[in-house]
Amino acid sequence: MLEKIAQLLEEVNGLTAQNEEQLEALRLKYLSKKGEINNLMADFRNVPAEQKKEVGMKINELKQTAFAKINELKEQCESKESTDESIDLTRTAYPVNLGSRHPLTIVKNEIINIFGRMGFSLAEGPEVEDDLHVFTKLNFAADHPARDMQDTFFVETNEDVIKNIILRTHTSSVQARVMEKTQPPIRVICPGRVYRNEAISARAHCFFHQIEGLYIDKNVSFTDLKQVLLTFAREMFGNDTKIRLRPSYFPFTEPSAEMDISCNICGGKGCGFCKHTGWVEILGCGMVDPNVLEACGIDSKEYTGYAFGLGVERITNLKYQVSDLRMFSENDVRFLEEFTAAN
Repeated sequence: MLEKIAQLLEEVNGLTAQNEEQLEALRLKYLSKKGEINNLMADFRNVPAEQKKEVGMKINELKQTAFAKINELKEQCESKESTDESIDLTRTAYPVNLGSRHPLTIVKNEIINIFGRMGFSLAEGPEVEDDLHVFTKLNFAADHPARDMQDTFFVETNEDVIKNIILRTHTSSVQARVMEKTQPPIRVICPGRVYRNEAISARAHCFFHQIEGLYIDKNVSFTDLKQVLLTFAREMFGNDTKIRLRPSYFPFTEPSAEMDISCNICGGKGCGFCKHTGWVEILGCGMVDPNVLEACGIDSKEYTGYAFGLGVERITNLKYQVSDLRMFSENDVRFLEEFTAAN
């Protein structure tokens, strides 16, 4: 009996288990009702009286050792499972809701991608600009209304208004900076935020986003401009989209035009959104005025070019029918969650 106990004690001290199934098998072998230790207890009645005390103590020691060993292996298995490679230890302890891109960012990136495929590179510039690049080099007259404080935000100090430092009213200022530093051929698009001193309403805001394009090279014509804008309209709104160009006026282009597209809601048949005309205005464009080229150091007798500008909010409204411009800047999560699928 003592030899049997010693043998089992040696086995118990050497037990190992790789998983819970192996651990359960060891528990059943040694500690269950039909296990090795219970069998020893059943044979205890056959032990001679003079050995019962010693044998009883050895059986009790074996039982305690077996319990301790099984508990030790159980802790090891649980610890191993908690550090398993399949568990991401960097994951936060609480659920994290995934966000989405802002609708203006979605549309801006789509516009940039379309013109990028047509060979336009990206150009950016400062939002706090000077009068020279925002107005003077773009052929704005000295008495043009845009230079008035009722239309433009001027930067103020504690003492006075700095009359030649403003918040840019259009991203055409980036075009002026590019023309200053780069000789043709030039083919760029200039996205960014612009500011105008307007009352905030559902249809207007004091800041919004523009993307303007510029192409200057030899023998650039209005036909080139029209083809680029037609390609953009069909890429953005569908292959069935039609465009029309209406004469207009901008100080930095001559001739100038405003471009309409066939209403993408009613297909040009007429609806409330297009005021039953079948057309919706989306951008202004024209051939770069020779005065602008000369002011920026480009020979207007050798080079010609075209420019266009569109509002990102306007295009976003056409794609998603957002009725109130203020919703773009209010950061209402319920509104932003509607664009999760558009990312």
